[in-house]
Amino acid sequence: FDQLQQAIPFSALSCAFNEYCNMLISSVDSQSVIIASALREALAQDAVHLIKVVPNFSLIMGDLCNIDADSGCVDAQKRLQYLLCRFVEIISDSSSRPVVLFLDDLQWAD
Repeated sequence: FDQLQQAIPFSALSCAFNEYCNMLISSVDSQSVIIASALREALAQDAVHLIKVVPNFSLIMGDLCNIDADSGCVDAQKRLQYLLCRFVEIISDSSSRPVVLFLDDLQWAD
């Protein structure tokens, strides 16, 4: 987490999940394919909104992320929080490996 990016909402989670998406795409084992498939299936409808915060998620979604979405939603923050929770839920349920998110210096987060 970079303290200088504290003005950017969700920057710590964005950085962590971007790295996770890179790891998932570069891995060739069957577990990574299962996780990527589960993410595509569960989040396809709302992928565009999650890609705004986790740009590397578009590498997993492929052509599915080209769907235009209405960005004028009143509950955008709630939707984003829900999508981030679903993302974590899917990667933890779909994997036989534990998912660890180490939150250090949490006082600097939003």
